[in-house]
Amino acid sequence: MKKFLIIDNPNAGRKKAVKYKKAVIKFLLSQNALFKSIGIDEISEELIEEYDYLIAIGGDGTVNKLIPYIINTPKALAIIPCGTANLLAAKLGISANIKKAINVIANKNISTVDTLKINDSYSILRLGLGYDSDIICKTPQSLKNKFGYFAYFLAGILFALRLKQKKYTISFDDKKLSFLATCIIVANSGNMFKNLVSISNNCRLDDEKFDVFILKVKNPIMFFFEFLMILFNKKLSTSKAMYFQTSNLYIKNEFSTGHIDGEKRKFKDDIEINIVPKSVKVFSNI
Repeated sequence: MKKFLIIDNPNAGRKKAVKYKKAVIKFLLSQNALFKSIGIDEISEELIEEYDYLIAIGGDGTVNKLIPYIINTPKALAIIPCGTANLLAAKLGISANIKKAINVIANKNISTVDTLKINDSYSILRLGLGYDSDIICKTPQSLKNKFGYFAYFLAGILFALRLKQKKYTISFDDKKLSFLATCIIVANSGNMFKNLVSISNNCRLDDEKFDVFILKVKNPIMFFFEFLMILFNKKLSTSKAMYFQTSNLYIKNEFSTGHIDGEKRKFKDDIEINIVPKSVKVFSNI
């Protein structure tokens, strides 16, 4: 009999995780399944080894913490979304409705997706530097608790008024480029609000490539124009923006604060990114 390990983030989704955990436990009991429930801070490699399926109750940050334990293993990850953004769940067709999310587990539809290896860390969604990082890392938790995902939109307007350029040197596919930029986004999954707004409709979780977006402009009006061009999939490389797909990227870096799947990271060394194809199994509704 397959064994389930429930991992919840009790601080996720304005305390929804506690309520959702009860619903998941009720479902597993109805299936006579073997399971154990722990908090995200209790996770360990030895504990996970005993289980076939992991059920993450939380947001994208909660999911990101579990990826190193299941990458290139037969274990499958189910997601009960209750974080601020829940972008991976949206990409996998998993509803924020708890009953519908549990049905995805019941249907046992499992897909195998790519991940990004970023130095010694892993990501399913994206790495952000500059403006994208400021929005994710500097939006106050109190604002997110009050407005949910809309808080990022409010922060985005504020940070766009004080854009800063930084010099980057990147290498990919035998090319080397240097430039000033206000934002770099490296995306395995491009959706930024559910599946309604995306930095690329071409972004797929299983195509063995990732998308790179670089915005160079400092003027807020021009920045928003270029960003809208990306959102409407008019991704033409110009003097103000760049877009390309690759499976490897090297960013020369002295010191940058960024985010990986919504979690703040400080990069003191150069950043090396590689695709890890077909490396994580996930329950999905697509």
